[in-house]
Amino acid sequence: MASDQTFPVKNPPQDGATSAVAVGSSPLPTETHPAGQGTNATGPGSSATPAAGHPATGKSNGMLRAGIVVVVLAIIAYFAVPTIRLALNTVSTDDAYVNSHVTFVAPRVSGQVTKVLVDDNNRVRKGDLVVQLDREPYEVMLNIRQAAVDSASADLLAARDQVRAIAAQARSNRFKLQRAIEDVNNKIALLRANVATWESKKATLARAQADLDRNKPLVGKGVISRQDFDRFEESFRVAEADVKQSLEQIYQVRVALGLLPTPAEGSDLTQVPPDLDQTFSSVRQAVGDLMQSVAPLSVLPSSYDATPKQLVEDFYKRDPDGNIDRIYSELIKGAPLIKQAEAKLAQANRDLDQAKLNLRYCDVFAEIDGVVTRRNVNPGNNVQAGQGLMAIRSLTEVWIDANFKETQLANLRIGQRVELEVDMYGRHRKFEGRITGFTMGTGSTLALLPAQNATGNFIKVVQRLPVRIEPTHYTPDSDPLFVGLSVVPRVFIREPATGPDAGKVLQPNLFTTPLPASTRDVANGGGATHGTPTKEAAKETAP
Repeated sequence: MASDQTFPVKNPPQDGATSAVAVGSSPLPTETHPAGQGTNATGPGSSATPAAGHPATGKSNGMLRAGIVVVVLAIIAYFAVPTIRLALNTVSTDDAYVNSHVTFVAPRVSGQVTKVLVDDNNRVRKGDLVVQLDREPYEVMLNIRQAAVDSASADLLAARDQVRAIAAQARSNRFKLQRAIEDVNNKIALLRANVATWESKKATLARAQADLDRNKPLVGKGVISRQDFDRFEESFRVAEADVKQSLEQIYQVRVALGLLPTPAEGSDLTQVPPDLDQTFSSVRQAVGDLMQSVAPLSVLPSSYDATPKQLVEDFYKRDPDGNIDRIYSELIKGAPLIKQAEAKLAQANRDLDQAKLNLRYCDVFAEIDGVVTRRNVNPGNNVQAGQGLMAIRSLTEVWIDANFKETQLANLRIGQRVELEVDMYGRHRKFEGRITGFTMGTGSTLALLPAQNATGNFIKVVQRLPVRIEPTHYTPDSDPLFVGLSVVPRVFIREPATGPDAGKVLQPNLFTTPLPASTRDVANGGGATHGTPTKEAAKETAP
């Protein structure tokens, strides 16, 4: 009965061959011999010899080693080349931190806190109510101010009525002046009438004198009776008395007109100054009364020696058409009493507005969008105006302060693209940003106690300058950047700068409107002249 027998392999491989077989994971075939055949590996009929297997194994080992080297080099190139390229094209630092604006919430009025509607870490929007103060004291003050406004309004109405009464009194005094002028003219006419009467009386006296002289000789001759002669003598004496009476009446009128009773020799008794109706005492008194009545209307004469005619003409010149209604309407509106009452009413209204503002200020609102921090107020606290209650950190106005070494600043410019790697998010989340400005001073110079390198031994220390980097396409809702987080910025110095002020080191002047020459001279200490820019201005405008 035949059975399969497995014989050991002739000439077993050496250690090197075994290693090659293990590495290649391809075992060498074993030889099997049928029953009855010899197993001598050195016999003449053997098909495999020990020398025939060694060259193939060595060649396979060399190719394997070369493949391993190629793979390792490929892996190194895959990871090292981008890193080297990134290092050559970027400038980076690990001394960078997230920063943002902070707004301190403070009340504008003092009072007692009734409600606090937010707590630390609460997110708020601009205009959200965060704190409420007690409104009752300010509501009382508002009512007081409202009463003051009502009183001032009533005072204004009373002032307008008073000014209208003054205008009516001035109008009345104007007609009194006209009456005084008319009285003077009447007296002048009366003087002339009395002079005419005096002349008539003198004629009557002359006739009576003639009759008396003619009939006096006839009495002695008995032509006329003594009784008839007495009548002629009576007529003469009556006529003589009438002449004297008429003359005294003329003197009386002249004195009433402010003239001498007896004029100069040869002068006519009816002669008076041509401007007597403008300079007479009663007329001047009426002028004074009129000026006194229009003074509260801010009407002043062009001259205190002006005649009534001149005053009236000047008054009517206040309107191009001489419309008396428009003149008095403008005078009433501009009267000092009304202006004073209007000013008091305006002051009362401003006080009322302030009271309304104070009442509105009892509600304290968030001024920016952000997150509440450092809350230090509770209901029942009495707070003062300007006292800090809490702080709000902005979520949108976020930037990175990157402190680059001074040896890294040569190629940095505004507008260059920056890749931001935040430690909080690791390598899986990177932010984009751009340089927006350079701080005008290194960190050591801006410190509270700057270094004094002029004394003692000096050791040079590489300075760092804060560079401001603002994130682009930043969405705080998905990936917020918290203040103080560590950041590794990488500035791509080989890429062209973009955006506002691209390629510059200093930002342009924010205010482009030039100051007046006088203001600029004062600001420069008087050293600059008109039309000549200062050294500072020349430096700012230099490319």
